[in-house]
Amino acid sequence: MVMRVVIDTNVFIGACLGVGAANAVVAACLQGRCTPLMGAALFAEYEDVMGRAPLFHGCRLDADEREELLDVFLSRCEWTRVYCLWRPNLRDEADNHLVELAVAGAAECIVTRNLRDLRAMELRFPALRVVSPEAFLEEI
Repeated sequence: MVMRVVIDTNVFIGACLGVGAANAVVAACLQGRCTPLMGAALFAEYEDVMGRAPLFHGCRLDADEREELLDVFLSRCEWTRVYCLWRPNLRDEADNHLVELAVAGAAECIVTRNLRDLRAMELRFPALRVVSPEAFLEEI
């Protein structure tokens, strides 16, 4: 069975910028080695961050290539509706949607660079792990 995962925006942006582990995580998704979940809030966040041109100054991919990568990535994602807002009380309220998506889609893990904040959730889900891109790559 293929692992179901939530790929945080910072990992996808890292792949666009050519960061090794982030790049390999997105490649694993595109190769079907794992199934990334996507929901409305995460999609909106991806779109917002992808539109921040200064963030990509000196990026190896131009704007059209980044959009194409996003389109291909989205084609590999399983759209997941979030019906229950769990509010795990993360330090950054804007990250709660990642946990809610993971729970709604029965993901095994959230792959992120923001380990400290996401691991500090007050509401715990024993089957859900928060891992770095490097740790995730060791698992698959």
